[in-house]
Parts: sequence; C-alpha cells; structure tokens
Amino acid sequence: MFWDKLSFVYDLMETLYNRKVFIETGVKVAEYIDRKDVVLECACGTGAISIYIAPKCKKLFASDFSVGMLKKASKKCRKFHNVIFKKADITGLKCKDNRFDKVVAGNVIHLLDDPKKALDELERVVKPGGKIIIPTYINMVTESSMRVIGILDKMGANFKRQFDFESYKQFFEDMGYKEVEYFVVEGKMPCAIAVITTNK
Repeated sequence: MFWDKLSFVYDLMETLYNRKVFIETGVKVAEYIDRKDVVLECACGTGAISIYIAPKCKKLFASDFSVGMLKKASKKCRKFHNVIFKKADITGLKCKDNRFDKVVAGNVIHLLDDPKKALDELERVVKPGGKIIIPTYINMVTESSMRVIGILDKMGANFKRQFDFESYKQFFEDMGYKEVEYFVVEGKMPCAIAVITTNK
C-alpha cells in the first residue's frame, strides 16, 4: 500500500518541504480542543496533528487506513496515555452515532472518491453542537508544489482534487454546509482549516 511505504519518510518530507505549516496546523487545530473532549481523528497519518490534540483532550481515538502510518503515530504519541489507535475507513466508521465531541480529518478530503460519504460519517459520529475540523492543503498549483504532487501521484497517492481557498469554501457550500469557519496556515504549501459546528 502506498501510504504504508510512505510512512517511513513522510515526516522527513513534510519537514524539509513545508515545516512551518506542518507544525502550525496541529497547533491551530488543538485550539479547538477542550479538556473534557472525547475526540476522533480520522486519517491521523504519522500523528502530526495527534501530538497537539492528545495533551488537550480527555480521550483521543486516532485512526487511519494505513497500518504503517498508525505505527508511526503510535510511536510518536507513546508518552500520552489517553490515545487509542485503530485502523479505520473514514467512509465507513464503526462507531455509534453522536459519540464524539470533536472530529478531526486532516489532509484526506482531496484523496477520497466519495468525500460526501466521509463527511456524512463525520457528522453522524459527532455530538449535536460538536465540531468537525478539516485541515486540507490548498494552493497546490505553484511549480514546486506541482512537482511534489506529481512525484506523489506517480508513486501512487492518487489525488482526486486540488483546492485553492475559494474552491475549498465552495466545496463545503456545495456539500450543504453554510456555517463554516475558515482559517489558513500560511507557508510554502498552505493549509486551510474548515471548522463546522453541527446543528443536528
């Protein structure tokens, strides 16, 4: 599996190419996490965001489809005793309805064949009034970014879509989300963070 293979060098690649955004995205996401929160993180990857969420919440369930990524994330978060790692598919979560105070899904929406199915699942498992937090790289059209994306695609990443800030906002509007907060972590490859408060 592509992401299993990439897990061994993912942090190094991110740090060398996009260090500021790689770090600050986790910091910004963690600002939305409270001490009493039980949090689900989908597509946790190597734990880049997990390490900022874990110290802020009551419990973190971190999941990914890649076993290799989960191993890296588990190692990175070994000092935290409130984190459980589990393999899971974001489009078919085996969780009860209204289970989590906050749900995070970082840098995965652009990889999915059916992002609406994933968003429906995230909305299903978050509590009424809870937050769905979705960071995603944007402005991936610079020459250097296109080179990186081209290499990853050839390796098997299989990007389904690319966003700039306006098309990212339009994406959520098209999915039916009207009340969304947006923030951008600026850097070589910026990251837009969409924060949806559920009203179910």
